[in-house]
Amino acid sequence: MFNLINIVPRWIIFCLDLLVCIFSLCFAYFLKYNFNSSEIEINELSRNILVFTVLNSFVFLSIKTYAGIIRYTSAQDSFRILFSIIISNGLFFFVNLFLISFNKEPYISNVILIINGLTGFLLLITYRVMVKYFFMYIKNFRMDKRKVIIYGAGEAGIAAKRTLDHDNKVNMLLAAFMDDDERKAGKAIDGIKIFHTRDFVSLLKQEKIDNLIIATQNLLPDQKNRIVDICLENGVKVLTLPPVRYWINGQPTAKQLQNIKIEDLLEREPIEIHNDIIAEQVKGKRVLVTGAAGSIGSEIVRQVSQFSPQMIILNDQSETPLHELQLELQENVLDNNFHSFIGDVRDQCRMELLFQTFKPHYVYHAAAYKHVPLMEHNPGEAVRTNVMGTKVVADLAVKYGVHKFVMISTDKAVNPTNVMGASKRIAEIYVQSLFNSFKYKEPTTYTNGLSHLNVDPSKAKTRFITTRFGNVLGSSGSVIPRFQAQIQKGGPITVTHPDITRYFMTIPEACRLVLEAGSMGEGGEIFIFDMGKSVKIIELAKKMIRLSGLLPNQDIAIEYSGLRPGEKLYEELLNDLENTIPTHHEKIMVAKVREYNFQSISKHIKELIQLSCEYKDRQVVIKMKEIVPEFKSNNSIYEELDIHAEEPLKSLSDL
Repeated sequence: MFNLINIVPRWIIFCLDLLVCIFSLCFAYFLKYNFNSSEIEINELSRNILVFTVLNSFVFLSIKTYAGIIRYTSAQDSFRILFSIIISNGLFFFVNLFLISFNKEPYISNVILIINGLTGFLLLITYRVMVKYFFMYIKNFRMDKRKVIIYGAGEAGIAAKRTLDHDNKVNMLLAAFMDDDERKAGKAIDGIKIFHTRDFVSLLKQEKIDNLIIATQNLLPDQKNRIVDICLENGVKVLTLPPVRYWINGQPTAKQLQNIKIEDLLEREPIEIHNDIIAEQVKGKRVLVTGAAGSIGSEIVRQVSQFSPQMIILNDQSETPLHELQLELQENVLDNNFHSFIGDVRDQCRMELLFQTFKPHYVYHAAAYKHVPLMEHNPGEAVRTNVMGTKVVADLAVKYGVHKFVMISTDKAVNPTNVMGASKRIAEIYVQSLFNSFKYKEPTTYTNGLSHLNVDPSKAKTRFITTRFGNVLGSSGSVIPRFQAQIQKGGPITVTHPDITRYFMTIPEACRLVLEAGSMGEGGEIFIFDMGKSVKIIELAKKMIRLSGLLPNQDIAIEYSGLRPGEKLYEELLNDLENTIPTHHEKIMVAKVREYNFQSISKHIKELIQLSCEYKDRQVVIKMKEIVPEFKSNNSIYEELDIHAEEPLKSLSDL
């Protein structure tokens, strides 16, 4: 019933404040004369009541003490009231000071002014606080409220408490604050006690907590995982508060309290990159991003835009997501320094026009087909995009004098068991051997490899750099969105194998490392990233179910569907014949890989592309296995080809 009470109009609050001030002045007179009414001059009191009422009216209207909603009274309202009381009583102090300086009686006793100021402030605040706590009591009177702990007793935690107090639709009762700071333990905020994290488990059980709200952004990933695991073991649902930049008018809303996401638990400690070095290289330059509409390409665009490039060329063949990225950049990027260019990386004429028109200084090549089962059934298309598309863009980069070409590869290129991974490995081999042909200055290699582009080999200066990393959280088609959709439908969740594991990295984290590796690369390197610990997919599925407030194999069934074509149980970042060299960045290493003769690899890739254009899928896979001897098909129709594989292509070290 009380939830239906409308907010009182401002004029009523204004009148109440004036009545409180009149009462305060009368009380000051009575207190001054020891409640002996015979000593009070009624004419003087009446005159001063009238003067104070008029003066307070002007002050209250100017400072707008009536503007706040009483049931949501805050410290800011208290400051407004204090300021108004100081002004109204302070004016009389100055009048008294002026009169006394001319040997005249003060207009009103200073004792009365002091009592009036203190009493008026106290009463104006008291009746507001009483109304506020009355509504809070009524709101919390319901017996079915869920008990909540707020983790983090800082500004964000206090803001979360206010959100719970003020929103009538939030059926939550705050039981305690939790914080890591020893100095805060044992203290209280608005009557709510602060506990140290060491008391977390006992507090959950004693208070029978239903929800935990994480209201701090400073938790380390391991610490956050530990807290969430404790909550899941005790049947406590975990909510998170968004960062301050997402609050509305500086205050979070109840709708922004969201269930914690599995992505939040897979994050690692923030990676520090050398922004000054990247900015020095990119500032004022033209940057081409292929596959710009994809999850990796679009994030590279967002991050590069922070370093004031002269222009970013957004290349993709997919119209709608490219248009959406353009709209996003128009809203968020102050400099209108980007240009969308629809085009397929396999189309040499279209790509030639792009390079001829914009002459980019840097190329980030993210365009690729990446879905393993689809590419296993379409080897020709995998080669045409991942190999031929890379070759087209790389060759044009050399022709038009691109400074650096950064290729985005994958951990599936290591000991590939599928067509997609093998196609990316062949693309790696091509760009690395292309750069090595410049490095070793072999004229015959240049002529055979680049004659169709009319390039002067002696002037080739493009540095080719490759980056490898594993799965990225939130990318289209990844396992997490699929699990989320299956949970929303009520299950079952389908896992391919009980022992399958994967590495995970957030998209922004991966792209930061791509930019860092690109800035430090001198050419010919294959950079690999520290992917952290591999995650068992079955455990990932179970945790996602629990985070949804459900129980695995009770509320949501888990089924095993078997490995998909080309899929393997675990991913690698290096094969058996490779090792790493550390760099100045602890999260980035250089893989020491086999080097191939460019003249030989060009010939074989040309044959491979010709087969792919004729869509001779079986011959395409045979040729891929010849180029990449470690390519052994798994759970695929092409497994039989491994038995009859021809002699593998030799590396430079074998020649």
